[in-house]
Amino acid sequence: MDMIIDFPGGARVDAHFGPFSVPTDQPPIASAPTPFATFLASIGACAGIYVLGFCQQRGIPTDNIRIVQSLDYNPYTRLITKIKLDIQLPLEFPEKYKRAVIRSADQCAVKKHFENPPAFEIFTSTNGA
Repeated sequence: MDMIIDFPGGARVDAHFGPFSVPTDQPPIASAPTPFATFLASIGACAGIYVLGFCQQRGIPTDNIRIVQSLDYNPYTRLITKIKLDIQLPLEFPEKYKRAVIRSADQCAVKKHFENPPAFEIFTSTNGA
């Protein structure tokens, strides 16, 4: 999937792919999340897609299920050292599915790319504009 990244003004940087656009911005005055916040949100949202699908396949209501994502940082490098996903389940959630719902979240494609990161190739070209 190709994406077009453009610069609509100020500190905005937007990504466009298919019929979608993902706006990003930078503080101090931001009209959208930062690119890094969007990246982090993709982790929890991806796990959420798998949890949602797991529950829907079994007819388990999801209105009282949520995922709380938290981060641990290295204070010296300011890089993330751990990402924690707490799948908060209602009391009536079937006990027999608790481990399985964790396994479903573990299938997240974003997480799997952390485990096997892609190579990056960054270069320039002329777009003819």
